[in-house]
Amino acid sequence: MAPPSDPPGPRRSGWAILPVLLPIVVLIVAAVSVGSWLQLTERQAVDAVHTVGSSAADRVDVEGVVQRVDATANELVLRVWVTPRGALGEAQGAAPVADLSLQTSGATLGDLEFTAHERLATRDVQVALTGGSVSDYPFDAYETDIGFRAQMGGKQVPVRLLFSNTETLFSISAKPTPSRQEAVVALGLTRSGSLLVFAVFMMVVMWALAASVLLGAWYLTTRTEGLVWPALAWMAATLFALSAFRNTAPGTPPIGCVLDWSAFLWAETVIALCLITVVITGVRTSLHPHDTQPTPPPGAPSP
Repeated sequence: MAPPSDPPGPRRSGWAILPVLLPIVVLIVAAVSVGSWLQLTERQAVDAVHTVGSSAADRVDVEGVVQRVDATANELVLRVWVTPRGALGEAQGAAPVADLSLQTSGATLGDLEFTAHERLATRDVQVALTGGSVSDYPFDAYETDIGFRAQMGGKQVPVRLLFSNTETLFSISAKPTPSRQEAVVALGLTRSGSLLVFAVFMMVVMWALAASVLLGAWYLTTRTEGLVWPALAWMAATLFALSAFRNTAPGTPPIGCVLDWSAFLWAETVIALCLITVVITGVRTSLHPHDTQPTPPPGAPSP
């Protein structure tokens, strides 16, 4: 007679998984909420328009929009759109009634000249940055001044500047400088919040990968596993993948920045040394297997 089989265990209902799924759902909702709030905050900062200068009816409006910031060259590209208002313009501000000259600040490379009765076109001007170095990436910060002074027909006319930023890699703060007829604004440039979060995340990942390879190398060398080819392939792949991962840093930072000296170069060094150590130990174990066998205790029969 066959022995009685054990009764089947009780089936786990779907409610038993709820304590595991609930924290995961809460974590996902919290992460999406924080990310949405950060994205909305940056979007509002990009859409913000800073106005400085005269509000007279007869004036020259200058719309300056930051198109690109080149931290390596220490300059930004400002797209300028000029519109004469009131008695200073014709064809609804499409052209000036007289020769128009826009004198810029010292940081701006070149003044702007417009011919009377000719349609105005946008101009891109370069503005020099000071007070920072790209080697501090992702914590580098810069500053500069943007100013415009208008002359039409040889006489100074009021100017109003409308400044905005479309460069997603930088957050720009604008501080207006009081002036009666000129429009001057002081700018402070820092890396955007999303870029800063991503760069810090990259540094954490680099150190985490280096620690993982270090633990794997410690296990292989202490267990005398020999040449474990899958482990060696994983270490070598991590060594080269880390270089490609570093090159995905937004803003293409140069070699030798804070990102490199805080994480990348050290992580690469740790992984390379671990790989070399595992190979040397594995080769020694494979060539001299008897040297790595444990010594039997006293009195135990020899193999």
